[in-house]
Amino acid sequence: MDFALTEEQSAIFDMAFAFGQDNIAPHARQWEADGTIPKDLWPQIGALGFGGLYVSEDSGGAGLTRLDATLVFEALSMACPSVAAFLSIHNMCARMLDSFADEALKARVMADVISMNTVLSYCLTEPGSGSDAAALKTRADRTNEGYTLNGTKAFISGGGYSDAYIAMVRTGEDGPKGISTVYIEDGTPGLSFGGLEDKMGWRSQPTAQVQFDDCKIPAGNLVGQEGHGFKYAMMGLDGGRLNIAACSLGAAQIAINQTLDYMGERKAFGKPIDQFQGLQFRLADMEIDLQAARVFLRQAAWKLDQGAPDATKHCAMAKKFVTEAGSRIVDQCLQLHGGYGYLADYGIEKLVRDLRVHQILEGTNEIMRVITARHMLETRG
Repeated sequence: MDFALTEEQSAIFDMAFAFGQDNIAPHARQWEADGTIPKDLWPQIGALGFGGLYVSEDSGGAGLTRLDATLVFEALSMACPSVAAFLSIHNMCARMLDSFADEALKARVMADVISMNTVLSYCLTEPGSGSDAAALKTRADRTNEGYTLNGTKAFISGGGYSDAYIAMVRTGEDGPKGISTVYIEDGTPGLSFGGLEDKMGWRSQPTAQVQFDDCKIPAGNLVGQEGHGFKYAMMGLDGGRLNIAACSLGAAQIAINQTLDYMGERKAFGKPIDQFQGLQFRLADMEIDLQAARVFLRQAAWKLDQGAPDATKHCAMAKKFVTEAGSRIVDQCLQLHGGYGYLADYGIEKLVRDLRVHQILEGTNEIMRVITARHMLETRG
């Protein structure tokens, strides 16, 4: 069993880390204050190949493994988890298009998706259906030209900001088998957005409701087959859960790095505070949590890459474990900074706020436990 990264994987991580430190980290606080990420950042990220991380090379993507992709999100989240997580959402959508869209739709949109001239948002959650996503109500009724959409999506990262939306909509009966996936370009008549949500964290990501009022799209904007949309959405979530976990991991790592530096400089009772054994124990506990989380995440990513039968279970377990470990670590880092940790200047309080939502999205951590337990019960001897 070899736990070392390959030379290529180390290069991927280093490239993402360098880009993040040069182009994202210096601006992260300002983008949070502005409530938006400059649109010209995305084509720069696309130029690195990060707009289609696990889109097939035949479609113009990077063709990376899920494990490779987690390295990108870990590295970028060391600059800003909010920006890194938004890129994860785009990549989840890009993979859905690459895997399930017909050739005509891919020929029309994929080049701009991969270059990130088209930024994508993922629209599954609704005001009345969160964890019970199969209960979604947004309808897409067949017309002679295509579909007419009516309904509302909630908590959409990039609502009113993105260039196109991948939405799960009801084309048939109640339940998961009546759900399809469609592609909606910004500017489509009948597409509108609610006001920007005022959030605890991820404040640089514009988040809003996405509303469809007799929104008409052509038949060619159906992604894959009617009635298969819920399956497509769930398949995308395994990788999305790994990516969000990786964002927690990277943020926790940079918080520990900064805390080590701070504790070496900060003095109390005549010596640096990193010389107090009680605080050293806290550092050790954080490092143990971090390294356990990293190994767990990479094992889950490897299982997804291998198509292991228990990959979904491991993605769920890793998402729960890593996001909770990340939140514990950054909270302890804030505590070790004392009063300075509570100030925005040090950047730790932003990490605490940004990481809290990771336990909610891509499936709440309660749902991760449900998935885990169900798999255990289904596979017992």
